[in-house]
Amino acid sequence: MTYNLSKLGVTDLNVMQQEMLQVCRRERQIVLLGPTGSGKTLAYLLPLLETVSEKDDSLQVVILVPSRELAMQTCDVLKLLTTSIRCMACYGGRPAMDEHRILRNVNPQVLIATPGRMLDHLQKENIQVEQVKTLVIDEFDKCLELGFQQQMSLIISRLPSVERRILLSATDNPRIPDFVGTKSFHKLSYLDESEQIPDRIRLFEMHSPMKDKLESLYQLLCVLGQQTSLVFVNYRESVERVGEYLHRMGISADMFHGGMEQRDRERALYRFCNGSCNVLVSTDLASRGLDIPSIDNIIHYHLPLDEEAYIHRNGRTARWDAEGASYMILGPEEHRPEYINDEPQLFQIPQRIPHPAEPRWITLYIGKGKKDKVNKVDIVGFLSKIGGLERNQLGRIDVLPNWSFVAVDRKIVNTLLARIKGQKIKGIKTIFSVAE
Repeated sequence: MTYNLSKLGVTDLNVMQQEMLQVCRRERQIVLLGPTGSGKTLAYLLPLLETVSEKDDSLQVVILVPSRELAMQTCDVLKLLTTSIRCMACYGGRPAMDEHRILRNVNPQVLIATPGRMLDHLQKENIQVEQVKTLVIDEFDKCLELGFQQQMSLIISRLPSVERRILLSATDNPRIPDFVGTKSFHKLSYLDESEQIPDRIRLFEMHSPMKDKLESLYQLLCVLGQQTSLVFVNYRESVERVGEYLHRMGISADMFHGGMEQRDRERALYRFCNGSCNVLVSTDLASRGLDIPSIDNIIHYHLPLDEEAYIHRNGRTARWDAEGASYMILGPEEHRPEYINDEPQLFQIPQRIPHPAEPRWITLYIGKGKKDKVNKVDIVGFLSKIGGLERNQLGRIDVLPNWSFVAVDRKIVNTLLARIKGQKIKGIKTIFSVAE
């Protein structure tokens, strides 16, 4: 089967991806260990494409992931790789009945699902799994945690024909429960056990004079300016408290945690990814599985609960060959955890603190999308010709079924809106507005 890497912005496969292709051709039970951001998703999707029969309409592959965001992103990557295979993502946060209707229409050959929703569909007999030959468990150390174990055991017991298993993780978890089906795995590790944090990440330690570290965080973010920063806290309530404080202080910050409505989480992620928001305040939910291509800084507002959380958090920056920074804010009674091996540099706030920086980009909403036969080329042409935008004033463009989002230079958005007001895109009249 042919696949298209260019749509993912990939020109060459890395060493891990090349080796995984070869290993999957001779081994059926595989554990792949690799750092966050190393390209594990692509490493297992490419060999999967070689095993899926386009002519067979039945469900052939089940991919279990711990979060809805990872389910959606994995499905998006697979759709960009090939249009020959039908795939679908199933996850909580939307009615199972609606999802069942979509399942009947799509009839997927590859299903990506969170454990809870997968089990729900199995129990309701919404999907037929007799022909599922391949099971993938992404972030298996997370999926096989105590909270997921019962669900995972029930799911796997209902997949009678599985012959191939692929488990993936960013940490080396040696214990694989019996219910997975086998313990005889070919292990492929790209983890450097001697390297806790890659050299590409600069480590800083910052001391807050107050037990409440909000002002220290605010000052740090002002110094970092337009750089993108992911702020980690340990509790959902803390996300709300920190996020609301930063917003009041003029910092462009959005919030992200498991208690939020799905649409609000997606909106926050989108604004952060396209540069319309500089700061994302989150629980450790954002430390795994999210495809955010470029984050300049990780800020540990609360200390990580353990070494694994510390590694996963820092793994959100310096992805692939990029560089990044990690800041740990310590209160008067806090000390650097013993599991941190590297000596961080002391970061001190300068006497003069700049004002909060506005993001370079702002998101433009266009009320037409794929169903109206509008694509990225149409949008670029329209905004360039009618709106007078230069290429460097256009950022990320996302065309969804019913509407589109475009990141445009904040400085020219009012002029742009005035120029395109009442204009037609592809001969269709539509709405143009700022999506805040």
